[in-house]
Amino acid sequence: MPKISEIEETPNPNALKFILKEPLTWGMTRSYDNAGEANGDPLARALFDIEHVTNVFYVDHWITVTQDGGADWQELSRKVAEPIRAAPAADAQSSAAVAAATGALADLSPEDQERLDRIGALLDEQIRPYLQADGGDLHIIGLDGNRLSVHYQGACGTCPSSISGTLGAIEHLVRSIEPDMEVVAI
Repeated sequence: MPKISEIEETPNPNALKFILKEPLTWGMTRSYDNAGEANGDPLARALFDIEHVTNVFYVDHWITVTQDGGADWQELSRKVAEPIRAAPAADAQSSAAVAAATGALADLSPEDQERLDRIGALLDEQIRPYLQADGGDLHIIGLDGNRLSVHYQGACGTCPSSISGTLGAIEHLVRSIEPDMEVVAI
């Protein structure tokens, strides 16, 4: 059962990031935009059962919970902390799930896979640490020609600046190695 080490505000006023002493997963991100998506995840389901919770995102030692703006965070954070503390810590099955998830883009040509690897390394180095520090992340969904599809997770998924400023900055950065690349958020 993970213990909460600290709670941090994020740039999204409707999201809080809970830092944990034990990991919930081993590198596998879990992101849910509604209770229906969280059917197979007991922690996320328990969080969606709390009124006002609209998004749940977690990986390793932290979890970000987003609300609809209709609740006081001081009261809501106490309610949210209960299922987080009751959740089981990461186990060996998480590492197997990571391996399965990395195969999602396996149908790319060797040339496109090489391009995607370069883009992923650039995002890992210069973008993801900042998004993760703010309680979110970015997942590459696809590469089709010169169109890179990404999906924001956690606090970034509903943050107004992610679609405006951050997406433009990501596209500008990616264009430093792929000049004709268009980056779209899905």
